[in-house]
Amino acid sequence: MATPSHSTTATPAQGRTYTYYHGGPLFTLAELHSNRQLSSRIQALSSQSSAANANAATFIPKLPQDLEPRSLHPHSIRDSDLLALLSCDLALFTYDGPELDSGTVVEYMVAKFADVPSVILRTDIRGAGDQQGAGGGGGDESDEATEEERDAWNLMSSFWPRTKVVRVDSMAVFKSTGSSEKVLEVVAEKCVRAMEEVVQMPSTMPKESRRGVLEWLKVMPGWRYGRDTGLQGEVERMIEERMKKMERDG
Repeated sequence: MATPSHSTTATPAQGRTYTYYHGGPLFTLAELHSNRQLSSRIQALSSQSSAANANAATFIPKLPQDLEPRSLHPHSIRDSDLLALLSCDLALFTYDGPELDSGTVVEYMVAKFADVPSVILRTDIRGAGDQQGAGGGGGDESDEATEEERDAWNLMSSFWPRTKVVRVDSMAVFKSTGSSEKVLEVVAEKCVRAMEEVVQMPSTMPKESRRGVLEWLKVMPGWRYGRDTGLQGEVERMIEERMKKMERDG
C-alpha cells in the first residue's frame, strides 16, 4: 500500500493524505470550470470522510491549469505538466468525448510507464471507440468482453494495470435529480471510492526493474534540460521520490 505524501494543504490530523494529478481537457470555460468544481468536491468529500474515519484518505488535487509554467515555450509547458504528474501519488484522467483529448491520453500513458496508480473517469453518455460490440479473440463465446469491460474509447488505452474506470451517466443523474450539483456529488463520490481502491493496489513493477525504469524517465520524455536551468535537478528529485513511493508500495 502506498504511504501518503506530506502536503502543506490543511487536512485532518488523522487519516492518510495523497496528492493526485487531475488530468483532462482544459481549453474551454466549461472544462476549466468542471475541473475546478470536481477537484474541489473530491478534496472536500475525502477530507470529510477522513475526519470521520481514520482509515479513509484525503485526496489533494494538483491541476495542470493551475501550474506556473517554467516558460511560455510549448516544451516547457509540457515538461511542467509531466513533472507535476510524476510527482503525485496517483492520477485522475477525464476520458470524455467521442474522441479523447490527445494530451490526456499521453499523460495517462506516461503515468502507466511510471506505474502511477490511476483512475479514468467517463461521464459522457455517447458510445465511441472500437470496443462496442467487440468480443474477445478467437471467437470463443466465453472470451467475449462484458458490457462493463467495454470502454468507450480506443482499446489501446484500456486494460492497463493499477487502473480503475469510473463510468457515470451524467445525463441520467441530471434528469432524475434536476440538479447539476447532485451530478457533481455522485461523480466525486465514485472517484473517491476508486481512488481509495487504486492506492491500495501493490506496484506491478518488479523490484529489480524499478531503478532502471525510473532512470530511463530522466531521458525518455526529452526534457528541455539544455534550455531550462534547474529542470534536471527537479527531475532527479522527482525520480528519487518516485522510487521511495514504489519501495513503500511493496
